Formats: sequence, structure tokens, C-alpha cells
Amino acid sequence: MEKLPESAQRVADLLTTIGHDRPVVMLPATGKTSAEAAAGLGCSVAEIAKSIVFRRLADDAAVMVVASGSNRVDEAKVAAIVGPLGKADARFVKERIGYAIGGVCPIGHVGKTLMLIDQDLLQLDSVWAAAGHPHAVFNLTPRQLVSMTAAPVADIAQRT
Repeated sequence: MEKLPESAQRVADLLTTIGHDRPVVMLPATGKTSAEAAAGLGCSVAEIAKSIVFRRLADDAAVMVVASGSNRVDEAKVAAIVGPLGKADARFVKERIGYAIGGVCPIGHVGKTLMLIDQDLLQLDSVWAAAGHPHAVFNLTPRQLVSMTAAPVADIAQRT
């Protein structure tokens, strides 16, 4: 088996530690966007659990939203739950979460992260989440995602 990049191996080790039975999978092409990841996996864009990080303005806390790849996150809905938000640049994400943008995993953060999970993910049988590297993903059920992150489920998608 091909050796995983260090950041993806960290996720694989964490998944093993918590008893998750599905492996980290390396995509042949990047999975930086939901569409790219879905194409590489042969699944729908909705089945990609994308992690989006914001910076809470009040205290500079990292706020992560795990959303369905087919949804746009409604920043106003998120702010109504956690407080006013600002953009999180690549350095902020790497320092506070521990992963580079494009491979931000919903678990294994280096610091405390406020998290919300898109309620639309719970309608799916399984989802794919980034595993710490732009080419690395892992499969899990939405309920496993909620259990692993202990994050509240909320309506955070833009509705047109």
C-alpha cells in the first residue's frame, strides 16, 4: 500500500484510534473542491462534506462549518448562531485547525474549534470528508460525523 502524506497519516491514525473502520483514500487528482472530489470518487457533489473555516470576530476563535458540497453556506445563519464572522486566511486555518486549505479535516484539530454541521448532510447515507491533504478523503455516515465532532446540527445552507 502506498504511504500516505504525513497530514493524511495523522488522520488515518486518529480514525484507527477512535475505531473508525474505513480507510483514508488518496484521490488520483486533487479533491480541493467538492466537484473535483466527487468526480474522483464517482459520487454526487452533495455527498462531499466540505469544511469551511471562519474567524469569529469577538475572540478570533476558529469556526468550522461542515456542509454538503452542493450547498452554499449562509454566513448570516452561521453568525446568528456563533456571532459575527470574518474571513479565515490560509495561515489562520493552518495555525488554528492544523490543516492546509483544500484538505481541512473535520476532526483532529490542533486547537479548540467551534463547529456546526449542515442539517442537509443527515439526509444522505454516507459522505466523504477531507482527510488532512488535498488528495486524501475518508468515508463515513453523517451520524458518525456528528458523533466524531460532537458538533451541533444546524440549518446553515443558503436557500434560494
